[in-house]
Amino acid sequence: MRILFSSLPLPGHSYPLIPLALAARDAGHDVRFATGTAFHRSAAAFDLEAVAAGMNMTDAFELANGGPVDHSALTPERQAELEHLVFAEILPRAFMADMGPVLEEFKPDLVVHEIANTGALLASKRAGIPGVCHNIGRVTGDFGNVSIATAAANLAAEVGIELPIPASRGGGNPLLDIYPPSLQDKEIRAMTNRIALRPVPITAHGQLPDWVAARDRDGGRPLLYVTFGTVFGGAPALRQAIEGLATMDADVLVSVGPNVDIPSLGEFGDTVRIDTSEPQAELLSHVDLVVHHGGTGLTLGALTNGAPQLVLPQGIDQVSNVDQLNNAEAVAAGGVGAMLIGDDQTADTIKKCAQDLLSDNDARIAARAVAVEIAEMPSPAATVAVLVEASGRSL
Repeated sequence: MRILFSSLPLPGHSYPLIPLALAARDAGHDVRFATGTAFHRSAAAFDLEAVAAGMNMTDAFELANGGPVDHSALTPERQAELEHLVFAEILPRAFMADMGPVLEEFKPDLVVHEIANTGALLASKRAGIPGVCHNIGRVTGDFGNVSIATAAANLAAEVGIELPIPASRGGGNPLLDIYPPSLQDKEIRAMTNRIALRPVPITAHGQLPDWVAARDRDGGRPLLYVTFGTVFGGAPALRQAIEGLATMDADVLVSVGPNVDIPSLGEFGDTVRIDTSEPQAELLSHVDLVVHHGGTGLTLGALTNGAPQLVLPQGIDQVSNVDQLNNAEAVAAGGVGAMLIGDDQTADTIKKCAQDLLSDNDARIAARAVAVEIAEMPSPAATVAVLVEASGRSL
């Protein structure tokens, strides 16, 4: 059958859908991926056919701002205003408009839309095509923002679509949930149409360093993996983390985005290596502690591999980064790691927390228990049959 996947063109929104898209393709289904052109190169790396829909994030923010945007110069109030326009108005309308012709041309039997892509949800409902909502983490599709949820409901009413439940809960479509149940929000777990789906860490490029592959995870010096993703790769808290961890008796591998000026981060000694090309999905099985900003992909990747984590959320006052705080709170509450917020993210406190976690056997046991829980969740290959059932077709 023909299956159309659709997400906002952001790594944290697109990558969680790829394992299921690949499983559907490998099962013999005709699969395409509708999103902004910024993600098309990544789709091609997995041999997925991408079609243009919606709008890239840079273009969406420029439209909201009436010109180019320097996010570093924005006040928190202006940033929040632009993010509301982008996520509540511009992206939903752009995707809803562009998905119409895509649906008409491809004629999919099913649309799999990620939870924040309201436009794809509404376009498929307007076309009368069955849909399945794909969650991307613990945070809900409205990013916990009531005004965005209200805007989605208003847009649905505007185009004559009735949503039995909010778009932030899937709009009435079955909800594929990739977050481990023991750490997921209780309201999501209680949904009657929730379908568990195992998260699968993936990497499109990079080669594991030989020195990492050769080391013994359960012996010798611990390996600490530090990354703040691509957006926050130059954040002051990253330098604080490196400064604190560099003085520990441990090897520290720091991954930064391609736009980060590595020399500007400073000199930290021979125990610290800074690079831009590690295959994160493969790397995580070798690390003893992950120190990161709370992105869902990295949180789930660490959990999948049973690695304790220290979460240092960034930009938590912004609509698009609320997931970082949600993940940090889940990690701390689940006993699989710790979190530090705001001014507490100093070199000394980061070092102290990292030392505590490395010596905390309970955190390691809890992290490995969640890894077992994730391994027992239905695989993407097994879930393809659920997609067939949702489309109303027979196997």
